[in-house]
Amino acid sequence: MEKFIKAALCATVLATTVSPVMAEDFPFEDQIEGRQGYFQMVKFNMGVLGAMAKGERDYDAKLAQAIADNLKNAALMDNALMWPKGSDMDAEGLSGKTKAKAAIWQEGSDIGEKHENWVAAVNTMAENAGQGVGALRGAIGPLGKSCKACHKEYKAK
Repeated sequence: MEKFIKAALCATVLATTVSPVMAEDFPFEDQIEGRQGYFQMVKFNMGVLGAMAKGERDYDAKLAQAIADNLKNAALMDNALMWPKGSDMDAEGLSGKTKAKAAIWQEGSDIGEKHENWVAAVNTMAENAGQGVGALRGAIGPLGKSCKACHKEYKAK
């Protein structure tokens, strides 16, 4: 009985301290800024791998692996809070602040599938990046294609 009371007390304390944070509304501008920062970090890491793959930068197995691991960790991040419905480029007051198209949130959107394809490509990169420049080159194409597939449909130029 004492364990039950402790568990109930802990659950109550947790619920009262976490719920206000979870229920808090965040301004779209903050959420958009968060996702843009996320993608800037992804772009930077992809740029290093791309430069190695193209021979524009010397291949460094340790660095390539670290960068691929950065991308893998980014892919694991739950960033749903940065993607609220209505935070697209056509929303009132958001013109010029984001390039996200409203199609992301529309019925029938395949954004989830495209994200899963990106995660799979990131995982392949993480398995290969440190295994030599040939392995890196073999993984960079599918990774770039997974990015382009989403951007082509869901990001304005």
